[in-house]
Amino acid sequence: MTNFYEKTGLPRQLTWGFLGVLIFMMGDGIEQTWLSRYITEAGFNSAVLFSVYGITVAISSWLSGVIAETFGVKRTMLTGLILYLIGVAGFAGIGITRMNYPILLLTYAVKGLGYPLFAYTFMVWITYRVEKKVLSSAQGWFWFVFTGGLNVLGAYYGVWAVKHIGVVPTLWTATIFALAGAFFALFVNKADSSNLFAEPGTGEGGSKIKELFKGLGIMKREPKVLMGGIVRVINTTSQFAFVVFMPLYMASFGMSDGQWASIWGTVFLMNIIFNLVFGIVGDKIGWNKTVTWFGGVGCAVTVLLFYYSPQILNSYWFILLCGSLWCIMLAGYVPLSALVPSLVKTDKGAAVSVLNLGAGLAAFVGPALVRLLEKPIGYAGIAWTLAALYIISAVMTHFIRPSES
Repeated sequence: MTNFYEKTGLPRQLTWGFLGVLIFMMGDGIEQTWLSRYITEAGFNSAVLFSVYGITVAISSWLSGVIAETFGVKRTMLTGLILYLIGVAGFAGIGITRMNYPILLLTYAVKGLGYPLFAYTFMVWITYRVEKKVLSSAQGWFWFVFTGGLNVLGAYYGVWAVKHIGVVPTLWTATIFALAGAFFALFVNKADSSNLFAEPGTGEGGSKIKELFKGLGIMKREPKVLMGGIVRVINTTSQFAFVVFMPLYMASFGMSDGQWASIWGTVFLMNIIFNLVFGIVGDKIGWNKTVTWFGGVGCAVTVLLFYYSPQILNSYWFILLCGSLWCIMLAGYVPLSALVPSLVKTDKGAAVSVLNLGAGLAAFVGPALVRLLEKPIGYAGIAWTLAALYIISAVMTHFIRPSES
């Protein structure tokens, strides 16, 4: 068993935490494949709902790393759990039940504050506990469980549950997944959660406000960290844009919700497998090179291939193949989670916060692009915009290298 941990790069002391994140994110992925269409058919604008959600996700994602350094990872994750439960309860119990759009916006925004404080704070925990030589592999495992819960298991379960128990009960079950995930991550997981990189005068004994805004200061002091954050935004912008318009786009080619959910879950199954692969590849051939060529250039090509796939050949299996290639290339960005913290010797939590901010902003930028570009240039124009962004990210990554290299 020890040999397994060494070969795969899975941090043994954090295993239960990884399981907890997987289960928690299953709850957050329940509505991934059907909520946009459900909201649209009810007469509301789903792009606005997801954009508002993305704003709070971005804020919470940015704060997660620095709050974790200030108040501790366990307290931060517990706070995330509480906010998430409040948001889900309001969204399912009031917003969806009454189909009250302002309540939907408010409660979905609160839900968006919750999951980054839980999940992305665990990424800080990984940074504290794992040696640099295997950090990319460990981050690959994080994205394996994060994406596996959110986009694979959660997506499959969500479609099954909506069909068999209905929309509102399905949304309520997210609270069960969240509580179970928190149990494993915070109570069964016994790994040391102290900050190995803390400096004298920081954390509990230092200025909370100063610590809180350290993530902004590091972007000014270390421009490469800022560039890494921008690349992280681009990384999953297509994912969050696709959540909004692809269910509607694919339906225009005769695809059912069940077929689309099957494709979405399967392509992200490929993604989580290659999160591990590219984590290891990054440690072998270089973090920068992996992100540039597999992530940036690879996604630029495959995002267009996935979009045009039903026009090229309207076959379930061909669309699945093209979507899988896109998701495989998305995994090429995994080493970025190791690359950016390595740019600084201290304030690693702040550097992780910049990455988390980028991940959160993608949840806003994706739906916002759909909202802004859908009418003037259409879905095709959005796909080409996404491809251009990926090329830009590849060029930027070329210049993101640790000073010692």
